[in-house]
Amino acid sequence: MFTGIIEEVGTVTEAGPGFLRIRAPHILQDTQLGDSIAINGVDLTVAEISGDTFFANLMPETYRRSNLGDLRPGDRVNLERSVRPSDRLSGHIVRGVVEGVGTVESLVPEEDALVVRIRAPRELLRYMVVKGPIAVDGISLTIIAKDDEHFAVSLVQYTQEHTTLASRRPGDRVNLETDIMARYIEQFVREYARLGALEQVG
Repeated sequence: MFTGIIEEVGTVTEAGPGFLRIRAPHILQDTQLGDSIAINGVDLTVAEISGDTFFANLMPETYRRSNLGDLRPGDRVNLERSVRPSDRLSGHIVRGVVEGVGTVESLVPEEDALVVRIRAPRELLRYMVVKGPIAVDGISLTIIAKDDEHFAVSLVQYTQEHTTLASRRPGDRVNLETDIMARYIEQFVREYARLGALEQVG
């Protein structure tokens, strides 16, 4: 489990079929083989550590659901280690299971903030609510606006400076993970309605 609070912006040093190698001197200080690290919001396992870089394998499903296949050497990525039981949950519950990708449509300054508008698949928009949480490339953010095809988030200066989102450009693809609670509620309501219908038939 993760919080969506980015610890470090790492740099891709190698990207090949089924693997990534990333330079991340800060988070590797106490990382062990087998630990989980979210790369742009995708939960991956540290398979090798060499100096200030780590190596992770990627499955075909990861390429289908995320933007990690777009990465090339020199690209910067958001990194977060998995949460320990004693940690504060500063963001929101993020599983590191990317559900799909969105496309950046615009980045508009608003005083010190930066409003980012993203086109998202409708099957993901249904789980988004204004003032609710969303993870974009692994960053815990709050939705400030939503319509049938888009949602918008506002980045404070700290987020602009300590993640990769402010450097995105229109047309860039970003990883999306919706709030798991919304999915649970939908499933419970659907099951409750199904059981109610069965009782009426019986």
